[in-house]
Amino acid sequence: MKHTALSKIHEVLGAKMVPFAGYNMPVQYEGVTIEHETVRNAVGVFDVSHMGEFLIEGPNALALIQKVSSNDASKLTIGKAQYSCLPNEDGGIVDDLIIYRVKEDTYLLVVNASNIEKDWNWIVSKNDVDATMRDLSEDYALLAIQGPKAVEAMQSLTSEDLSAIKFYNFIVGDFAGIDHVIISATGYTGSGGFEIYCKNSEVVKIWNKVLEAGADFGIKPIGLAARDTLRLEMGYCLYGNDIDDTTSPIEAGLSWITKFTKDFTNAEALKSEKERGPERKLIGFELDNRGIPRHGYDIVDGNGNSIGNVTSGTMAPSLGKGIGLGYVPPIFAEAGSKINIQIRKKAVTATVIKLPFYKG
Repeated sequence: MKHTALSKIHEVLGAKMVPFAGYNMPVQYEGVTIEHETVRNAVGVFDVSHMGEFLIEGPNALALIQKVSSNDASKLTIGKAQYSCLPNEDGGIVDDLIIYRVKEDTYLLVVNASNIEKDWNWIVSKNDVDATMRDLSEDYALLAIQGPKAVEAMQSLTSEDLSAIKFYNFIVGDFAGIDHVIISATGYTGSGGFEIYCKNSEVVKIWNKVLEAGADFGIKPIGLAARDTLRLEMGYCLYGNDIDDTTSPIEAGLSWITKFTKDFTNAEALKSEKERGPERKLIGFELDNRGIPRHGYDIVDGNGNSIGNVTSGTMAPSLGKGIGLGYVPPIFAEAGSKINIQIRKKAVTATVIKLPFYKG
């Protein structure tokens, strides 16, 4: 079991620790609902140091990234980030990731913790252009400071103007007394805020300063359980649940990050799938009555025939109702369509809705 540089601090703070992607991680502190509402209404800080970071450098760095990623990384200027995915050769997804252009020929790829080794090997196998690759995952930490009060709460920690950093933009500047920290206006919650990339040796100091600076704004440490409810309310895909090696970006609703203006792994097959239409689509749904949909539950039609399954589901704290994602045939995928979720022996009716669930 691996530990982040903050594991002991989480234990002192009373976090419930669980194994996640090979790491001992805080799943909750005070409770999912309290932590969720803290992020929606104020500001919270997550330790997400288990995420993976790869540096790809050199004159051919962009060529490699363009080949392995679905989005068009040539659009990135220095200081901009981009959501993308790594298609495999069978129509599925190796991983989803964020690509940062740090310098002219230097890119940072941030990947899911459970896929670090898989992603690294995949990109290495495609690197026939001699791009320089470095795996920084073991050396770097990542904090997500999320919520509508994040800018105001954190401004005292930096000489940079946090309010000037636009969504999916970043700067390299001073933060909490540490120089050369990446301050990125990204996150997985839909409530605004920042992600802070620093060295493991610096993260304890930064964590303590963040909690100190945010005290007057109601900051709390937030666990992975609330991170999941927050991202699900936004309809964001979670790798291993909603997307994986068998799901295509087209059926997962990720056509917007799949750009056929360039060549990339399996581009022709994905282009054909988009043109003819996928055989199933990822939908969001809300239960019409009480109940909590869970991962793996059957989605059935009015006659009780299975038409798909729930990939993610929860009781949404911001909405007070059961919500979920799942794959169904296109005929059931239109907003307003009625489906049923098989919860134990009862088929609970649900309505397909246009994402996100939470409109802020």
